[in-house]
Amino acid sequence: MEIKNQTSMMNFILLGLSDYPAQQTALFVLFFTMYLIAILSNSTIMVTIAADPQLHTPMYFFILNLSLVDICMTTVIVPQLLVNIISQSRTISFPGCFTQLFFFVVIGNANFLLLGAMAYDRYIAICKPLHYFMVMNRTFCVQVVASSWVIGLLHSLLHSMMTTRLSFCASNLIQSFFCDLPPLLKLSCSDTTINEILLFTEALSIVLISFASIVISYTYIISTVLSIHTREGRNKAFSTCSSHLIVIILYYGTIFFIYLRPSSRYSLEKDKAVTVMYTIVTPMLNPFIYSLRNQKMKDALKKIIGRALFFRQL
Repeated sequence: MEIKNQTSMMNFILLGLSDYPAQQTALFVLFFTMYLIAILSNSTIMVTIAADPQLHTPMYFFILNLSLVDICMTTVIVPQLLVNIISQSRTISFPGCFTQLFFFVVIGNANFLLLGAMAYDRYIAICKPLHYFMVMNRTFCVQVVASSWVIGLLHSLLHSMMTTRLSFCASNLIQSFFCDLPPLLKLSCSDTTINEILLFTEALSIVLISFASIVISYTYIISTVLSIHTREGRNKAFSTCSSHLIVIILYYGTIFFIYLRPSSRYSLEKDKAVTVMYTIVTPMLNPFIYSLRNQKMKDALKKIIGRALFFRQL
């Protein structure tokens, strides 16, 4: 894809998170630590689910893939951020910027579609338990996950092609710590009306449709749970959904704030913390949300740790 009319500029400059040199070391240590935690914790979740036959169910299959998405999300964002912090150059090449943008959009769209699929999984499990393994069979689950990645890929190709057609002839300063659509659109000296319409409609087609499926699923789930007569039964049903609901609130709250508004309202100072939340903090927290609130996951983790300690002593 050819990048149009960029005059003599060879790089973008990412303004990053702070202009104060004294804070750079602290920021590097903070984000490097968060990145390590995200990689190790999500990898542990994936290994645990893969190693324990009792977790070979649709719910944990989706959790495993969500952990993979979280690893990909932080890997697309954090290494470049760390390089820019430690080098103080804050530059990223044009191809590097659009590559980062491409993979970020792929992963982001796949993430939301997976969250919608997980809500449907909980709906079938609670509202139609007798049909659960017939509906949520292995083939269907694999097709859902594959479709999430393919749809994310197609949407990202569309966004990337439309963005590379823009001219960046006035400034190369990106008011963010990674290459994202809103700051790039604001930076362009071309007419970005079509891009903004595409961004808004894409958000409606992916995020809102996924969100609507979640709302509908949980409406039926809540109705079913409230009809359960025993307190223990209600608590058990709600416990299987609580972790998923927490993740949904974290993701959708930040995405609605960032993307469902015109680019003219994009503000660096206001949006920094929100952007860090959904690109770095949430992927780091997800494994703890799912493991600490899930007894089966905790039991499986104890087995894995026990086996590791046993073989270490041999």
